Amino acid sequence: MEKTGVLYAGKAKTVHTTADENLMVLEFRNDTSAFDGERIEQLDNKGRVNNLFNAYVMEKLQNAGIETHFVKLLSDHESLVRNLKMMPVECVVRNRAAGSLVRRLGVEEGLEVNPPIFEFFLKNDALHDPMINDYHIETFGWANKDQIAQMKELTFKVNTVLKDLFAAGNMILVDYKLEFGVFEGRVVLGDEFSPDGCRLWDAQTLEKLDKDRFRQGLGGVVESYIEVARRIGLTI
Repeated sequence: MEKTGVLYAGKAKTVHTTADENLMVLEFRNDTSAFDGERIEQLDNKGRVNNLFNAYVMEKLQNAGIETHFVKLLSDHESLVRNLKMMPVECVVRNRAAGSLVRRLGVEEGLEVNPPIFEFFLKNDALHDPMINDYHIETFGWANKDQIAQMKELTFKVNTVLKDLFAAGNMILVDYKLEFGVFEGRVVLGDEFSPDGCRLWDAQTLEKLDKDRFRQGLGGVVESYIEVARRIGLTI
């Protein structure tokens, strides 16, 4: 699939247009960022690992009946995806307390939460991705009531599928974020799912195997991503 231009370059991915207005090329780069882009580094092999990881997870979700924008792998660093009209919100599900939930509420890190906690955040780095609710989303036209309900339903379906997938690899899916868009009138999962956008801990040791290794200066970021992939059946 020939690229015709750059539609958007984010902190770790670049979206390229193609001759087909319904399809785009998603390029995974080696850039790694934290703290709303305040810290950016290049990590060798990260783009390749995340591209292959994302493709594997998206196919698992599609096999479970969850529609995604993923079409196929094009290369080690690029995937063909459908062109969604993205909604500027992030859907976050928390199965354990970590990150901003601990900071905001003063609860103990690692506390199991049941039922899982669902939160909406506005995608806006300049505002540090503030938490929002259904009323903000509908009032400001970021999505309508039906789309909000669908985003919640799909996010919890993803939780069911991926909690089991990672548990089979002796890991805890602590929390994660998803982004959705509209394609031909349907709410469809977009963006990516990789260790960049979730928290994964070893089930026995609680060792962090995700992007917190970068945020907290623990090292071995890409090596941990590869280990997560291996545990869920993907050889990279």
